[in-house]
Amino acid sequence: MAFFLQKSSLANHLRSSYRKTEGFLAEPSRAFHVELGDREKALLAEDPSLRRFKSYKKSVWRLKRIGDVLTIVVVAGCCYEIYVRAVMREEARNQAKAAGGSE
Repeated sequence: MAFFLQKSSLANHLRSSYRKTEGFLAEPSRAFHVELGDREKALLAEDPSLRRFKSYKKSVWRLKRIGDVLTIVVVAGCCYEIYVRAVMREEARNQAKAAGGSE
């Protein structure tokens, strides 16, 4: 009996959550385009007093690029080390088999 009560409450919960999302989907998620006002245009306009800080963006971009390159180099180096160790281990196994088979 408790199983059916739990099942029906689960179904009621799913139905109620479906109704909530149904109303949400009926409304458009994006608003209509409205032309910017004078204040918004003034805020988005280029400010000459902030022009000296533009180099900051370039230096951050360069630093980020250097970090990306260094990350790739380190990962490539790790992969190479793993490859070299695997090859050396395989050669050691082959030599051990050859030495063990000749006795």
